[in-house]
Parts: sequence; structure tokens; C-alpha cells
Amino acid sequence: MTEPAKRRLDADPETVERGLVSLVLTVVELLRQLMEKQALRRVDRGDLTDEQVELIGLTLMRLDERMSELCEHFGVSPEELNIDLGPLGPLLSERR
Repeated sequence: MTEPAKRRLDADPETVERGLVSLVLTVVELLRQLMEKQALRRVDRGDLTDEQVELIGLTLMRLDERMSELCEHFGVSPEELNIDLGPLGPLLSERR
């Protein structure tokens, strides 16, 4: 009988770092998208003043810009952050 193939852990520091960066950026992008959806719901309900709408819009634009900068800095494409959840579909909404 042959011995089952042993799984090897890829402990290359660059691979581990890139995986961790991708995971962290994925979580941050998910939270950013959730915040954006919640803000849009509040705007649609009329819960916010014009000043609050302006501030939220500016904040969300800055967050989106910063996410793009971080992805570029770490060499991660936004598409790489969208984890495929199989039958549930992709984790993230399409970026505009």
C-alpha cells in the first residue's frame, strides 16, 4: 500500500503576507460596501439632512479611493478580493 500524499504548507513569507493582505482588504471592502448600502437606505428613507448626505457621500468616496490605493500599493486587484462562495455566488458586489 502506498502512503497518502502529504500536504505541504506553503510557508513562503511573501505568499503568506499577500494572502493576509488580500484577506484584510476583502474584509475592509465588504464593510465599506455594507456601510454604503446602509447609507443609501437612510438617504432613500429621508432620515438624513442635506449636510449629512453630503458628508456621507464624501466619506464613501474617500474610502473607495483609499481602497483603490491600498490594492495598488499591495499589488492586489479588486477582483482578487471577491471570494467565490460557490452556490451563494460572489462575496462582494461589483465595484463601479
